[in-house]
Amino acid sequence: MSMDPKNEELLKRLRETFRGEADEHVRSIRSGLFELEKEPEGVKRIELIETIFRDIHSLKGAARSVDLRDIEAVCQPMEGAFSALKRGEMAMSQEGLDVFHRATEFLQQMILSPDAQLTTKERARKKELIEIMGNIPTRGVPNGQAKVPAEQTNTLAVTAAPVKVFQPYEDGVKDELPRMRVEVQNPIETIRIPISKLDPLLLQAEELVQAKLVASQRTIELNEIEQTMTAWKTEFQKSKNRQSPRSASSDKGFIEWNEAKLSEMQDRIASVSKALELDQRTLSKIVDDHMETIKHVMMLPVASLAELFPTLVRDLSRDQGKEVELVVEGTQMEMDKRVLEELKDPLIHIMRNCIDHGIAKPSERKAQDKPPRGRIVLSFGIKNGGQAEIIVSDDGVGIDVTRVRNAAVKAGIISKDEVERLDNAQALALIFQSGVSTSPIITELSGRGLGLAIVRDKVERLGGAVSVETEKGKGTEFRLLLPLTLAMYRGILVRAEEQVFILPTSYVEHVLRVKKENVTTVENRETIVLEGKVLPMARLAAVLKLPVYRSLIKAPGVPVQYLNVLVLTYDATRIAFQVDEVLEERPVLLKGLGRQLARVPNVAGATLLGSGKAVPVLSVPDLMRSAVLPSSAANGNTNVEEAPEVKGRILVVDDSITSRTLLKNILEMAGYSVATAVDGLDGFTQLRSNEFDLVVSDVDMPRLSGFELTAKVRDDKKLREIPIVLVTALESREDRERGIDVGANAYIVKSSFDQSDLLSVISKLI
Repeated sequence: MSMDPKNEELLKRLRETFRGEADEHVRSIRSGLFELEKEPEGVKRIELIETIFRDIHSLKGAARSVDLRDIEAVCQPMEGAFSALKRGEMAMSQEGLDVFHRATEFLQQMILSPDAQLTTKERARKKELIEIMGNIPTRGVPNGQAKVPAEQTNTLAVTAAPVKVFQPYEDGVKDELPRMRVEVQNPIETIRIPISKLDPLLLQAEELVQAKLVASQRTIELNEIEQTMTAWKTEFQKSKNRQSPRSASSDKGFIEWNEAKLSEMQDRIASVSKALELDQRTLSKIVDDHMETIKHVMMLPVASLAELFPTLVRDLSRDQGKEVELVVEGTQMEMDKRVLEELKDPLIHIMRNCIDHGIAKPSERKAQDKPPRGRIVLSFGIKNGGQAEIIVSDDGVGIDVTRVRNAAVKAGIISKDEVERLDNAQALALIFQSGVSTSPIITELSGRGLGLAIVRDKVERLGGAVSVETEKGKGTEFRLLLPLTLAMYRGILVRAEEQVFILPTSYVEHVLRVKKENVTTVENRETIVLEGKVLPMARLAAVLKLPVYRSLIKAPGVPVQYLNVLVLTYDATRIAFQVDEVLEERPVLLKGLGRQLARVPNVAGATLLGSGKAVPVLSVPDLMRSAVLPSSAANGNTNVEEAPEVKGRILVVDDSITSRTLLKNILEMAGYSVATAVDGLDGFTQLRSNEFDLVVSDVDMPRLSGFELTAKVRDDKKLREIPIVLVTALESREDRERGIDVGANAYIVKSSFDQSDLLSVISKLI
């Protein structure tokens, strides 16, 4: 008989609630088991056993209440075993702990999908675990095993979170009585909110930031209108005073009427301007408060990430016959959940590196006068008030820098002559290059030279930096600096030639003006001296390979006395970048470039100014690497040319403002004149009223798709010869064939988009 729909819906909601509660119990059980492995004694051991026992009991009861019999069945023998431990009727062995770890992992797997049916393999695994755990209490206790005193058996562990109070019972506990602990300090209220509901809320809040910037820009524009009107009125008054007193009465009436209207208009604009200023201040306050609240909601304790690693370290070390203790510090710190999600892989790779390369086997450590058990410390903290600092250190053998140098040369990363000129810190940084590995053999764990390269790539994508320090025979320390949140940061708006860019403020060490005469050339590179140290200097425009326009160069006879310079720092490297103008520091809401533009060199993303203009946000790690190339060192204007000749006029049609703007920038930097349209209908209208040499269009758009636009162009006698390039995410064979059928000249799939391919196609069609 099928379940009543109302009851079925109720059970579904209850199981969703159960999943969150059960996950907390399993985390607590796993944490307690790891603490027991450290072999604590006395009251600490008793408290751990008591806590684990209660979590198992609560999990079993919760599973029973939502009819999850498989979870209940696994909890039953675990509860019996820990009940025996409480009474002192059995001793906890390493073998027993291994079984409980396996059972906990199995419970975690079932909790993730509580409604799913177990497979045949999973049912067999469940049966095996139940049988093994059911036999643990019967293995006896060595003679003389101390029993747990009765008065200590019922001792409750003190926790910082709301607790559940249990009534003592003969061989276990009764049903728990949920109560909130009353504390002197203000209670912290919590609520479970699905992440699926929080993600859109954060995105909406981020869009409000853009609304704030636009409102600010509109206020500035309106103030300018008011100033214009004031100047108009003043000039009009002067003109009237210059007229002959014998002016006709009609002229006088006209002047008076205009004067009255001007005064009225000025008063109205002034009133609106004041109201807008007030609205802008109010909106700024609301948006700022809203963003801060949402950021706090999205912040999660790093404990949710750290709890993944004890099992990983335990399993990896055992596979290699090593003994490793993991110590985690600072787990109360909170970070944006999006940062935590992206940190998982980098930290896994670092942990693997520490175990495989750093920690030696017990016999080798004894020979080095070290304890047989190695030690890895994972530490979380906050630095400079706005960055998360994550340190992973081990007490292993350290990194052999000579082997790193040799591995880098062997991998073709650097020449033998160049590597010899590097100091130890620079050579050590080579471990983050793809293909560099000091492992003598390739295994599933290491030897491929990818792990630490992935670490650097992931960390830099998050807007952070990674560094390493090592001491031979003592150990190694990896240090990660990351933003606490990805929602927003601050950036400095600069101009280089005719382009404006944003540099993240966190990488900017100094903004200064340098006298031209203080710039010296060392080894064919321009340098400046800052705080007694010589820093290399490069022109930002040269690094980005921007065209140089004669209109922006000082006229002959007007020498440049000062240069605008930003000193950027990354990974212990400092480089001075010359720009034409430093405009302002501003909040930055970073937007990704999308899959089709994920590989644009030196660009991390884009943001919108209050005027609506899209501005590239530069990737400082990429920029620093590009700056060391020989072509980027030139600081003069030896390649000065007139503005490049326009190659052709192109219409870009795309309903996405990000894709539209970035395509426009790519084409303009390649020398084309570009206009844009927001959809197919807008594009067709512009084609009818202007002349273009080529069309680059998206396919999936409102009002008129790219296919429909192409068909209409081919049916129009005046437009039918215009080349059309479709750039789209639609990559099926049927979509390609449809593009051919309607008359497109080229069909580029965004998933494999490369800007050089697009430019090559366009150059062939124009």
